[in-house]
Amino acid sequence: MAQPERSLLPKHVAIIMDGNGRWAQSHGLTRTAGHRKGMEVVREIVRAAYEAGIGYLTLFAFSSENWRRPESEVSDLLGLLKLFIRRDLADLHRDNVRIRVIGERRNLRGDILPLLIEAEETTRDNTGLTLVIAFNYGSRDELARAMSSLARDVAEGRLRPEDITPSLIDARLDTAGIPDPDLILRTSGEERLSNFLLWQAAYSELIFVPENWPDFNRDMFYGALEKFAARERRFGGLSAQQAAVGS
Repeated sequence: MAQPERSLLPKHVAIIMDGNGRWAQSHGLTRTAGHRKGMEVVREIVRAAYEAGIGYLTLFAFSSENWRRPESEVSDLLGLLKLFIRRDLADLHRDNVRIRVIGERRNLRGDILPLLIEAEETTRDNTGLTLVIAFNYGSRDELARAMSSLARDVAEGRLRPEDITPSLIDARLDTAGIPDPDLILRTSGEERLSNFLLWQAAYSELIFVPENWPDFNRDMFYGALEKFAARERRFGGLSAQQAAVGS
């Protein structure tokens, strides 16, 4: 499938990569096998976004709730993320991809935090696709941390409550400096945001596809971009047609 006209593309696509476990179960495989297959799809979709000229791609890699999963599965997920960074960082850097990590960083165990920092530092000056990895991320936690930061400034006299604006809140979020997602895509047929970019999704277009993440591919990604391109975004105002009728 050909990619859509670049002028109609979203600047920022965010993806909830859901269904690895269900895909594995349907194929008689372990959940780990599903996550490994899902990582292959990550590489394909990052490449597709890069080639399409997408400015920002955010992937929900590991939520703050994922720690509740069995220890063996958590270890597998962390191992795959570390493998992705170690194996793919050089290629991403060569392709001018900038990596940004969002999520709570305190108390991250082992060598995962140094690897995330290395990925960010290595690619800091790149100017192509920004690949945002949401790791140990939960939107309510992000908002609570932002509100706590603002509350400290108010308590210490650096900020008046009446001066708090949406723009000021934006600046305290993990996504500061990143445009809100134009398109949020979720695989596996589930139709919810699951604590992902709740503030930032205020005017995002939502597309839900039935395929599990390991079955997702470049053509499906381009298909979602085509659906986005066909939508008329009004941001609370009138469409061009509605405005013409009312004029």
